[in-house]
Amino acid sequence: MRVVVIAYLSLLLVIPVSLIFWRTFSNGVAPVWHALQDPAMTSAFRVTAIVTGISVVIDTVFGVGISLLLVRYRFPGRAFLDAVLDLPLAISPVVVGLALILVYGRYGWFGGWLESHGFQVIFALPGMVLATVFTSLPLVAREVMPVLEEIGIEQEQAARTLGAGSGQTFRRITLPAIRWALAYGVVLSMARCLVNKTQTLPLVVDQSFQNYDVTTAYTASFVLAAIAIASLVVISILRPKERA
Repeated sequence: MRVVVIAYLSLLLVIPVSLIFWRTFSNGVAPVWHALQDPAMTSAFRVTAIVTGISVVIDTVFGVGISLLLVRYRFPGRAFLDAVLDLPLAISPVVVGLALILVYGRYGWFGGWLESHGFQVIFALPGMVLATVFTSLPLVAREVMPVLEEIGIEQEQAARTLGAGSGQTFRRITLPAIRWALAYGVVLSMARCLVNKTQTLPLVVDQSFQNYDVTTAYTASFVLAAIAIASLVVISILRPKERA
């Protein structure tokens, strides 16, 4: 069974990622460095960082909030809200883009009014953030909710009994208990944000291959893979130390 699992992971993950790394540096470091200096690449880096940063912050705040709401409270419509939370994972990003255009496009419900007041959503940074947040929204919540259910409410109730307010209870009791689930959720959210098709690194990869600029395509792919791997490695290294 171990051999089958290792072979499966190798064919599905290790070999393809290793091939990207090998192809990226097959002609040396100089072409890669030159590709990184390309204006299109630097612009993609900047947009990717901005969109990902904003989206991860929104996902984190929303994820923690909705987790506390669904786990700690009972209210009418809770089951429906819990089901709707997974909707972004079931809908194709293409459908999400179309829906945003219908709502925020020039001829959409709100797009015309917003553009007339000097605020463009579609084909601009706000639209990128909206699309990215929508596709990655449930990831933090789905990591935090099981931990909240596991730790229960006894410690939080004890803190309130001793006079701690809601904010203090969250900072001193709840947040330390969910910190690793939150960290994993943030990493997953960041990875999801990085692969969205905006004018960012993924689109640079696609356009570069279409233009037969394989060096730029492999370089951008390498950067995306390296960021994801580095994030997971950091979390994996820090977690055992915290437990120790």
